[in-house]
Formats: sequence, structure tokens, C-alpha cells
Amino acid sequence: MSAVNGTDVAEILDLDQLLALMVLAIGAAMILGNGFAVWQHHRGKKPEGEEGEFRAGRAYWLLAIGLIMTIWGLASL
Repeated sequence: MSAVNGTDVAEILDLDQLLALMVLAIGAAMILGNGFAVWQHHRGKKPEGEEGEFRAGRAYWLLAIGLIMTIWGLASL
């Protein structure tokens, strides 16, 4: 990495931890978002004005990927 006035930029930004936190945040958002969509579908609710059917396979797949990302982010910290 490049240095600014003798200080390493990667050290200042702590890029290794920043990447782990980003993976953790994105994974947690995927879990919460898809979990909420599955929960609403089981309750029989649907967003107003939206057409189309609920794709359970996709929601569970993205929920699983979010879980893997969250575990990866936590393990990296």
C-alpha cells in the first residue's frame, strides 16, 4: 500500500477489519431481509401494489448465503 507522510493508509483505515465488518453487515442484512419476507409470506401478507408470486426457493437460498456470510464475517473478526 502507499504511505502518506510515513503512515500506511491500510493501517489507518484498518482495511482487514473493515472488509470483515462489511461481509458481516451484508450477510446480516440478507438474513433479516429474506427472513422477514419468508415470515410475511407465512402470515399471508404481500407488499401493496406488488404483483407476482413469492419465490420461496430464492428466499431460502439467499437466507442461507446470508448465514454463511455472517458466520464468515464473525469468524474473521
